[in-house]
Amino acid sequence: MTARDLVSLSPFIVMAAAPVVIMLAIAFYRKYSLAFLLSLTGILIAFTSLLYLPDTPLRISSLVILDDFAIFYIGLILAASFCVTLLSSDYLKGRRGNTEEFHVLLPLAALGASVLVVSCHFASFFLGLEILSVSLYGLVAYTRGDKGIEAGVKYLVLAAASAAFLLFGMALVYAETGTMEFSLVASAMAPAGTDNRFFLGGLAMIFIGIGFKLALAPFHMWTPDVFQGAPAPVTAFIATVSKGSMFALLLRYFAGVDIHSYGSLFAAISFIAIISMFTGNLLALFQENVKRILAYSSIAHLGYLLVAFLASGALRLTAVSFYLVAYFITTIGAFGVVTVLSGKERDADSLCDYRGLFRERPWLALFLTAVFFSLAGIPLTAGFIGKFYVVAAGAGSALWLLVIALVINSVIGLFYYLRIIIVMYEPPNQEKSVPAVPIPLTGSVVLVVLAVLLIWLGVYPAPLIEVIYSMTAGI
Repeated sequence: MTARDLVSLSPFIVMAAAPVVIMLAIAFYRKYSLAFLLSLTGILIAFTSLLYLPDTPLRISSLVILDDFAIFYIGLILAASFCVTLLSSDYLKGRRGNTEEFHVLLPLAALGASVLVVSCHFASFFLGLEILSVSLYGLVAYTRGDKGIEAGVKYLVLAAASAAFLLFGMALVYAETGTMEFSLVASAMAPAGTDNRFFLGGLAMIFIGIGFKLALAPFHMWTPDVFQGAPAPVTAFIATVSKGSMFALLLRYFAGVDIHSYGSLFAAISFIAIISMFTGNLLALFQENVKRILAYSSIAHLGYLLVAFLASGALRLTAVSFYLVAYFITTIGAFGVVTVLSGKERDADSLCDYRGLFRERPWLALFLTAVFFSLAGIPLTAGFIGKFYVVAAGAGSALWLLVIALVINSVIGLFYYLRIIIVMYEPPNQEKSVPAVPIPLTGSVVLVVLAVLLIWLGVYPAPLIEVIYSMTAGI
């Protein structure tokens, strides 16, 4: 490994060193503000180091590749982690137990997610996945309430199951191709045609393991319980960073594989996309808990993303990447509102907690209205542009069944988003109303920035689209 390689790995070195520094610091001086500042500093330094990386693409051994695609997604992961860290500041203050270790686990989870997006080998893929998963086990159950412990155990069991599928799938692919590098797997299988059962079986098992992590139907059963039981900032992290990094890896893994030439695999992924859309949206209609509504909504949104994933042509990567950026903004915004309204005893996740929000805190109600409009794909929001690109990518590849399913489910999704919006503008309930907690400064800053991005990308998305196109062109 050369000095150039070490400089290229500087974001990962910083993110790996940050948890160690925080752990040593709180061992000598246990104070939450110190852990919080060190965590923010580590993430900020790692993000800044992305600006000084050597010319890409750069392949470091056979395990990782640092190209513009990876830099874009690492930047997105670190930006989201920075927002989640800011939101967690006042959320954790005053809670029972030691809260400092939260900021040991969060940068570690961001490191695992970043390793995923640079992986070009099964070994680095699994290493990044386990770093992310093991960190999330602790984060999900961090507040140690009854629902938190239940959520942590469920996530642990399902993550172990998904790891088993992944490893078995990797073994089948390796047995057939003799390599674990993504590019060599694709090139080794290209001349073999579409009848190789070991390869198709391995790909299917790998996709099942990834489906668990992305919470695609029918592998979604853990999602509502984990989203409800985990602390609100952690839920935001799982819904965005964890799923976004896995989808980025999915794009890289299948970059050299023509899915359309494997009819059974293409049909299976199309079926998963359709049932994910319908399962997420239909089950969300019957929920009374905001976090569970957002959990089922995330299942549907990953189904939308599969429409663009299955498309062909240059628009495919642009559509997926823009949609993920919009999804990150809106999802962190939604869970950010839940976070700033939450008290010390419980999260503000019941629909009753939002009744009369407009009269109590009008700017929060307006922001949450914009977030739900974006998730529904209403014009002048980032979500509308993202959904437009997904539909255009699907239509350009003649995936008409998937596009029709997406349009129908967008209408269904609008119903439960409007349901929450209507509750916010109703008269306050005297028995159950918005928790009387002060809105923290850090949370307010995050929500204001997200609000600006939400509208700006909906009105003037051209700069971001140009950046995405240039940074994903080489994959």
